[in-house]
Amino acid sequence: MNTKLDISVVVPLYNEDESIPELYSWIERVMKEHNFTYEVIFINDGSTDHSWDIIRELSGRDEHVKGIKFRRNYGKSPALFCGFKAAEGDVVITMDADLQDSPDEIPELYRMIMEDGYDLVSGYKQKRYDPLSKTLPTKLFNATARKVSGIKNLHDFNCGLKAYRHDVVKNIEVYGEMHRYIPYLAKNAGFDKIGEKVVHHQARKYGKSKFMGLNRFVNGYLDLLTLWFLSTFGKKPMHVFGFLGTIMFFIGFLSALGIGVDKLWALWHHVPQRLVTDTPWFYIALTMMMIGTQLFLTGFIGDLISRSSQNRNDYQVEEEIGVRN
Repeated sequence: MNTKLDISVVVPLYNEDESIPELYSWIERVMKEHNFTYEVIFINDGSTDHSWDIIRELSGRDEHVKGIKFRRNYGKSPALFCGFKAAEGDVVITMDADLQDSPDEIPELYRMIMEDGYDLVSGYKQKRYDPLSKTLPTKLFNATARKVSGIKNLHDFNCGLKAYRHDVVKNIEVYGEMHRYIPYLAKNAGFDKIGEKVVHHQARKYGKSKFMGLNRFVNGYLDLLTLWFLSTFGKKPMHVFGFLGTIMFFIGFLSALGIGVDKLWALWHHVPQRLVTDTPWFYIALTMMMIGTQLFLTGFIGDLISRSSQNRNDYQVEEEIGVRN
């Protein structure tokens, strides 16, 4: 097989044994029709069905098929991280394994990267076949993500069908649940040529969706808030915590100073004095100075932590097929 590959297709999956053979046959047909050199990397994210057996069988008769098997279920972001690490193609295509993403979109996605000069092209499922309980939260989530990220031209951040220039996947770190915000991660890494392509969305043929429910919706917003904070203050936490702490401490100091001046004024004019605890300014001063000190220390500790490398992407891989380390 040619070591110089046009396309790497990265497919994270969890319990999709019914759809894997059909998906690969579809990808294989598209690649041969357009004479692409390619590899398909399946990342088995702790499936409990026969997904890995099918991947092993496919790789045994086709050298284009590669696989990574996690010992347990980690999630889509870890699967993409490992897939990106293993990918060798000039263009990396990601898609879900449930047959809702069409491999027929691959040639145009490849052209947009190689000829139009995009760093990343995200699919836009304009017409969806998902239930209303999933589409309405998705629309609200995407509107918020556009506002926070500043990427105004994307309508579907969460679409699994995306294309990346090779350099992009090698220079971003996808961890936790950050797969929803890969365009934002790419933008923060300096890859700002981000495009969108309307893609065909197919109804799920086998099984049921693994990404439903309120928990997914809430976690999406929490991840967006985390990413915004990290991209803005991740390398300078002292700037935000130290600033807030200084303001709080200053307000507390002024309150304490006011109490002291009031006491001195009462002594000077021989006015009957009241206890400092009888005035609300005492509690304001105490609370503000304590919170200010804590925020300042939080910023200082955050600064120390940010200077230390964190091994966030350490996953237990049980088996690999055809993947170069």
